[in-house]
Amino acid sequence: MNYHQYYHCDVVNGPGTRCTLFVSGCEHQCRGCYNQSTWPVTSGKPFDQLMEDTIIADLQDTRIPRRGLSLSGGDPLHPANLDSIRQLVRRVRHECPDKDIWLWTGYRLETLTAAQKRVTADIDVMIDGPFVQSLHQASLRWRGSSNQRILCQSEPSGTWIEMNNDQQ
Repeated sequence: MNYHQYYHCDVVNGPGTRCTLFVSGCEHQCRGCYNQSTWPVTSGKPFDQLMEDTIIADLQDTRIPRRGLSLSGGDPLHPANLDSIRQLVRRVRHECPDKDIWLWTGYRLETLTAAQKRVTADIDVMIDGPFVQSLHQASLRWRGSSNQRILCQSEPSGTWIEMNNDQQ
């Protein structure tokens, strides 16, 4: 997997102070996407053990407490990203159990493959659906267009519940 950007201290991509990773690779290629440079899976830099260790260390840093990890792109659920994202998510769950994990994807929950569902099993909040330029609303919180949903995984059933913009 490759990534384009990592923010160790981000207050834009999810609630609270977070670590945010923008990965490479997107099949959706939505018209009006603000992050077109992330579409090719070969763009950006290789995601390696050092970057994974850096994310974990930043999440555990008590000098700047982080609420959690945000995964965006590109698309974290692109087939080329699944193994690395799953490994990262599982490590965060194990080593930083008090942190939440948010994930943005152009795929819809109903169309996820078995491999994608294995990744999302450990995600707390998922914003799903492609960006649709004609449905763009700048006032939407955490999403770019009104067709995108904010889904929260309920415990212990593991079912996804749609949240409205006011529930975060």
